[in-house]
Amino acid sequence: MKVGATSTKIDKITQEERGAEIRAPKNCIATNNLSNFNLPVIRCRAAVLWKSGAPFSIEEVEVAPPKEKEVRIKIVATGLCGTEMKMLARTDLPGLYPIILGHEGAGIVESVGGGVNTVKPGDKVIILFLPQCGECSSCLNSGENYCIKLKQSKTALMSDGTSRFTCKGKSVKQFAATSTFTEYTVVREDSIAKIDASAPLEKVCLISCGFSTGFGAAINTAKVTPGSTCAVFGLGGVGLSVIMGCKAAGAARIIGVDINKDKFKKAEEVGATECISPQDFKKPIQEVLFDMTGAGVEFCFEVIGNPDTVAAAVASCNESHGVCVIVGLMSATDQVRIHGNLFFSGRTLKGSVFGGWKSREHVPKLVSDYIEKKFNLEPLITHTLNLDKINEASELMKTGKCIRCVLLP
Repeated sequence: MKVGATSTKIDKITQEERGAEIRAPKNCIATNNLSNFNLPVIRCRAAVLWKSGAPFSIEEVEVAPPKEKEVRIKIVATGLCGTEMKMLARTDLPGLYPIILGHEGAGIVESVGGGVNTVKPGDKVIILFLPQCGECSSCLNSGENYCIKLKQSKTALMSDGTSRFTCKGKSVKQFAATSTFTEYTVVREDSIAKIDASAPLEKVCLISCGFSTGFGAAINTAKVTPGSTCAVFGLGGVGLSVIMGCKAAGAARIIGVDINKDKFKKAEEVGATECISPQDFKKPIQEVLFDMTGAGVEFCFEVIGNPDTVAAAVASCNESHGVCVIVGLMSATDQVRIHGNLFFSGRTLKGSVFGGWKSREHVPKLVSDYIEKKFNLEPLITHTLNLDKINEASELMKTGKCIRCVLLP
């Protein structure tokens, strides 16, 4: 963690989290009236992306009051996820900009709109890119977590078709209906989870996406069994979380796969029994894994989002009972080519979103488990920077020098 201004901000946040009045940041208009009536617009800093391929620009934005069933939140910490890195590189969404990215965040409720009854000003919350409305068929099914309202979030607007952000007179889109690269944001009530008041937000913000997605893919989606052999393709923050989940489930052998050998030490620190790079072999990686295990791995996880890697991961699985889980995010145009005879056996290919967790229901328990030291998030966080340094953080991610960077608005 950086010292200086960053550590000072954390100290200030800690005082606020203990119940002191929520203070507005410099150059920010806020209010002491925290009811849902006569709430003013808040002016604050945010990292705005004006066009594809451009760097983030720190701007003053206006954040509108929350509407019915919405909550305005002071962001305390937000992670820079690989999803944002892929968004920075996309050129097929010209109508998406300007936009405020960010979906892995934690903060404090500043004010609430009408009809909100699960949180109040001052509560600590985790922001959820995957809602839990409690009403759709998926939410009502105990074995599913893909809430129908996630599809609405993909419009980059709120449920009423508008945004709560403006900058320089222009409406600014909201990424995943969350937008956490800002000092304040507005989200739907069904997209936040109230958490323990003692939780350190600069750590548990990772439960908002990366950790939960990876850990749950092993525990919930694959259902890794004790004594099993696993392989994890991609050793970023989510991949390391998959390894942690495999270890927690009792896997006997966990093989990390990545072309960046600098990630091997961290992978072994969190539970990998060995790590390999495909570039060290003249044969396909699936053949290497068969040679290493004798019959293929029982559980394989693709955490990169590359169609070719998905095909290799499936082929790495045990023919009779191997399970492959796709965790990495691919684009809507990506197509995976897999030999059909791979499934003339007992292999299973599964998808996973948010690790199979029901977001509002399970996130508070995950936070409590962290507080009780049932798992450790610290190895995943390699950098902590102020929001002003977001472009520096992006470069660290691009060059593979960073596992997870936590940004402090």
